[in-house]
Amino acid sequence: MNSKALIAEFIGTFALIFIGAGAGALGVGGLVGVALAHGLVIFAFASAYGDISGTHINPAVTIGLWVGKKVDTNTAVSYIIVQLLGGIVGGLALSFVFGGADNGLGATVLASGVTPVQGLVLETILTFFLANTVLHTAGSGNGGNVAPLAIGMTLTLSILMGGPLTGASLNPARTLGPAVAAGNYADIWLYFVGPALGGILAGLLHKNVLRK
Repeated sequence: MNSKALIAEFIGTFALIFIGAGAGALGVGGLVGVALAHGLVIFAFASAYGDISGTHINPAVTIGLWVGKKVDTNTAVSYIIVQLLGGIVGGLALSFVFGGADNGLGATVLASGVTPVQGLVLETILTFFLANTVLHTAGSGNGGNVAPLAIGMTLTLSILMGGPLTGASLNPARTLGPAVAAGNYADIWLYFVGPALGGILAGLLHKNVLRK
């Protein structure tokens, strides 16, 4: 396994949690600020590390690319492990910087009145959109230099819609990091199952229907 790729995935995932969840914890800029914080991290690191690892920085995206036959099994498993570790270290770093987890560390949790099933469906749909963009830009080589922007903006628009309902994680590592650091595992299963399903559906659609 390419150690440079694993380092890139770790740093990228760490940055997504440290900046994205950190912005969520601070609340500066409201929903738009949080959405842009996540999207800009994706744009910046996809531009920086795209040629090294593909900059998945999301287990659900890796699953989608694996189903879509863009990465092999060994690469997918290695990436997912490193991404989850990057998320945990990012969450712990936030806890250290904030002096604890009293502000929630930007954890992705269900809003009042949103059921786990509703949250599961929303996370599945939004992750499908994200993985679909990855597969048909960077994954297929169609997006060129615009691919990082397209992927970052897909995450941004997804958070603008889903953020008030589920936190719009779309990423098990994004949820796991703050959950571990804050010790809050409420409904965490849906933030693993939903994004994984969204990635799988995007991969199947690409492989069986839309691939050129």
